[in-house]
Amino acid sequence: MVQVRKAQHHSTFAAANGHLDIVRILLEAGARPAAADKEAVLPEALALGNGHTECANLIRSWISAYGSNGLAGMVESRDTVSGDVTLGPAGYIRYAASATPSTARNNKSSSQTLSASNASKVAGSRSGPTSKGGSIFKTSSNPNLRNDAASFATPPLPVASPASLTSSQSMSSSSAYPTAISSGLGAFPSAGTSYDSSDYAATSTASAQARFTSVSAAVPAMSSNWQPSQEGLTELVQLFRDSQSPQMHVQERIAQRLDTVGQIPDYANYCVFTLTSLTTEDLATRSVAGLILKNHILFHNDLISPESFEYVKQAIIPALSLPEDMLRRTATQVVSMLMTILTPQGWPEGLSKLGELMASQNIDEAEGAFSSLAKICEDIPRELELCELNGVKPIDILIPKFIQATQHNDPRLRMHALNCLNQFVQIGSAALQNHIDTFLAALFKRASDESANVRRYVCQALVLILGVRPDKLIPEMDNVVEYMLYSTQDKDDDVSLEACEFWLQFAEEPSLKDKLRPYLSRVAPVLLKGMVYNELDLLMLGGDEDDAAVPDRAEDIKPRHYGGGTHRNEHLDDAAANGGASGTGKSRAAIEAQDDDEDDYDEDEDDEEEDDGISDWNLRKCSAAALDVMAVNFGDELLEILLPYLKERLFSQDWLQRECGILALGAIAEGCIAGIQPHLPTLVPFLINSLKDSKPLVRSITCWTLGRYSSWCVAAETPEHQQQFFVPAMEGLLNMVLDNNKRVQEAGCSAFATLEEEAGRNLEPFLEPVLKTLVFAFDKYQQKNLLILYDALGTLADSVGSALNRPEYVEIVMPPLIAKWQGLHDTDPDLIPLLECMSSVTIAVGPGFLPYSPPVFQRCVGIVHDNLAAAEAESQKPAMEQDIPDRTFIIVALDLLSGLTQGLNTAVRDLVAGSQPSLLPLLGHCITNVEAPVRQSAYALLGDLAISCFDLLKPFLPQLMPELIRQIEPEPKMENVSVCNNAAWAAGEIALQYGSSDPELAQWVEELVKRLVPVLLSTKSVKSLSENAAVTIGRLGLVQPGLVAPHLHVFIESWCQALWDIKDNDEKDSAFRGLCEMIQVNPNGAAKGFVYFCNAVVRWSTPSAELNEMFGKILTGFREMSGDQWEVQKQQFPPVIVQRLADRYGL
Repeated sequence: MVQVRKAQHHSTFAAANGHLDIVRILLEAGARPAAADKEAVLPEALALGNGHTECANLIRSWISAYGSNGLAGMVESRDTVSGDVTLGPAGYIRYAASATPSTARNNKSSSQTLSASNASKVAGSRSGPTSKGGSIFKTSSNPNLRNDAASFATPPLPVASPASLTSSQSMSSSSAYPTAISSGLGAFPSAGTSYDSSDYAATSTASAQARFTSVSAAVPAMSSNWQPSQEGLTELVQLFRDSQSPQMHVQERIAQRLDTVGQIPDYANYCVFTLTSLTTEDLATRSVAGLILKNHILFHNDLISPESFEYVKQAIIPALSLPEDMLRRTATQVVSMLMTILTPQGWPEGLSKLGELMASQNIDEAEGAFSSLAKICEDIPRELELCELNGVKPIDILIPKFIQATQHNDPRLRMHALNCLNQFVQIGSAALQNHIDTFLAALFKRASDESANVRRYVCQALVLILGVRPDKLIPEMDNVVEYMLYSTQDKDDDVSLEACEFWLQFAEEPSLKDKLRPYLSRVAPVLLKGMVYNELDLLMLGGDEDDAAVPDRAEDIKPRHYGGGTHRNEHLDDAAANGGASGTGKSRAAIEAQDDDEDDYDEDEDDEEEDDGISDWNLRKCSAAALDVMAVNFGDELLEILLPYLKERLFSQDWLQRECGILALGAIAEGCIAGIQPHLPTLVPFLINSLKDSKPLVRSITCWTLGRYSSWCVAAETPEHQQQFFVPAMEGLLNMVLDNNKRVQEAGCSAFATLEEEAGRNLEPFLEPVLKTLVFAFDKYQQKNLLILYDALGTLADSVGSALNRPEYVEIVMPPLIAKWQGLHDTDPDLIPLLECMSSVTIAVGPGFLPYSPPVFQRCVGIVHDNLAAAEAESQKPAMEQDIPDRTFIIVALDLLSGLTQGLNTAVRDLVAGSQPSLLPLLGHCITNVEAPVRQSAYALLGDLAISCFDLLKPFLPQLMPELIRQIEPEPKMENVSVCNNAAWAAGEIALQYGSSDPELAQWVEELVKRLVPVLLSTKSVKSLSENAAVTIGRLGLVQPGLVAPHLHVFIESWCQALWDIKDNDEKDSAFRGLCEMIQVNPNGAAKGFVYFCNAVVRWSTPSAELNEMFGKILTGFREMSGDQWEVQKQQFPPVIVQRLADRYGL
């Protein structure tokens, strides 16, 4: 788990942290920042001020309040206050909340930490376009590395340039590098030259090499006598200064220049020299040089010569003793990156030196060593665990030193030591297990440490140990629980959050259920207390104003992840028609989010998290998550404890307590539904009434909670129930959809989508007012909520299906959709959710969409073509220069084409035939695309086209079928499961269209069977994949029984098991008719699995007349073949099968 680091103080400015407009207002109102504010608040605010004019306004106000000098030194370490210092496109300073292994939840809607392993989950588990700005900022493929480049679009911190630069400055006394003259980067402008943005025009590598003279050309090998050239150093330092410009066009040009200069062999030397030796340069510029060096090592280590690496290693270690915090912390980042790239085996002397410096009497030097080791332990704990040097494992030496350092006088060292140790708890380190008792004793000694940072890591350690070695805590559980209850209420936010994680970890471990039970009555009230908004939350959330007309800020709109279309079996569609989307009871957005991260605590809770407007995983959300898990585990037992507290809060005069009670009521909805059901006739009207509360936060959380109970509202056993609960809940949520507060709109729209799925066809009588409400919202919503509105409309179409295909409904819903469609460019990200919505609408409306279909169809084909062409063009460029287009546009365009094909059926033929460029050749490119979601959607469309216009598709099948067959695997990788599923389904549809009279299919049948049967037999296949494999085998047997029947004895048992539980539908019918044809050809192949066949037969509710006749003939034939043995065989059947065979077939 990872956690965003936060400032450790709580002043007025700290409360405003992250909201630039609030900080600016405070400054302009006369508030003056304290030293702690200067050190923590502004950097974090700037980190969230990505690319906005508000950031510039804030800086101007800050300078007015504090002076420009207050800006120069604000580079913070992730270890103490706010987070990693990272670089923008040209290396300018930005301040990012950085990753640290922690037990804090990596929630889908929380502000994700920026590591390579989770960069794709930033902001609600949606992935967006990657940052640009030069090849040194490309994402690392190493999942263990912190990806500071992932957040490169944040405005820089302006720093005034010094008047001059002295390049003759010698190394510090701790360095062993004598002055020497050598040519380095050549022919530069003289010192002090200022640059206009036009000076940074893109420079080719060839011209740069002509202009730059590498040191390697002047000396045989770089060593400790390396010295920079005056001119080269001057230009680079000027670049480092100017890289802090707030102007993005300047940043882009500087990025190109730095990328070119980065090709020079001794570039790393210049960077480390600037960081460690230019004492006359200002701290921010020196730090920028170090941070650029760190990223250069990460992304371009192949350009760094061994001699240059050696120089950097020798120069950077002494920098750990620099007295300036900013520089020392930058040096620790360079050291940790060197160790990560070179590995401990590749830089053993570095690891040895860090171990030596841990005991330094110079406290700054010791802190630098510990900070470096903490980062190394975070990045490569397993490598350290396994490392062995000359028969000695360094970890065996380091662990005791870390444990000893937890008692150091300096709190920074205690904190770093605990952080290091926690990384090895997390991976189950054997080296740490050897000292686990000593470690626990050290933790207990530090439990009441005066440093909040230390206490936070103590809590984190106890949470980790509970997950890895609970047996070590059980003997002291009473004391541990007391400590965690106290710490969960700590005044420091980070301590309380880490402590709260303990309850979530405790609740999630089934084996500890009985250990947790005795403490429920004490834990539950503390969790409720933690669910109340605090002052910081309220300040971040803003006021109670009606803001529906206020345009969204760019940073408010989170990127979305789209996974690709999936063919849905008819039995799943039936489930949706009967009142739920595949029985999930979640909106499609929630289903996508669940697919992204199955381990997160609850998809619906994500809605609440986004509704509350706070992106960080915090005490409120952690408390609610823990309460939810406890409710699932303890049910009514927990409810009995909670009821008095719920009653007190729900009817409190304090709106904050009331809001907390409503959140708690929603959190326990799943686990306590049985016990709370008798109270719902009172609670649901209370919730509906709370939708009228004057406080937007109460209205928004009520929407979420009402959505959690929507299944009960929909379950109308009597007309009175529907009128009393379902209709008022629906009307109340529709009113919230049109609320004048954007947060309430979002919550209302999301909750209504949940209600839609639960209600299904029950919404049909109310379609006109529902559609009119949603359409009215199109004109009222700002950009962010429009995305949620698209989801609500698409979910409605999925839920009511063909009931939407009435002229009056089509006339309501289509004009605003088409208006939005026409107003968006083909590359506008807002087009993606609109296409997704239209895909659902086209399927539901069916033929009613025909008048709108030609331009929509053609535009989708154009989007697919243009994006494929752009991707192909980029692939021809050198790897570092490629900017591959977002494949999401291809996916949603294919899915809308699929929706049109399903909705229009054979009427789509003319559109396919007349498409320019032709769709079918494009489809061939899509099914071979490197991206699995593109292939997934392409195979869904392939199957739909086979159904609707097979004659147009058939000429292309000799090219398409071999690739389709390759996609079918018995144990596909996780990302390929849906591709395999759709390919298997499409093969079955193609087989049906060929029929038994066309011999062309025969050439692929044998290979398809060889692929499909292992999928069917594999115990690792997901249910839907086994079902699709069985259906397609049956369909192949229907049209080519002679080719498939010889394999019948291999798969008949698994085949029957895969399909006997699914609902009766046409797909199942065709598959079973195919099975019957195969049994007719090879009856002996069915003998071994005959009881399985009988069980599958009697599980049919209403087989078609043709199928029922086939069943009867086969069963009668087996009875006649068995002769006197028939009765003996029947006695071995379960009684229910015998009875149904007798009732239905007279056997």
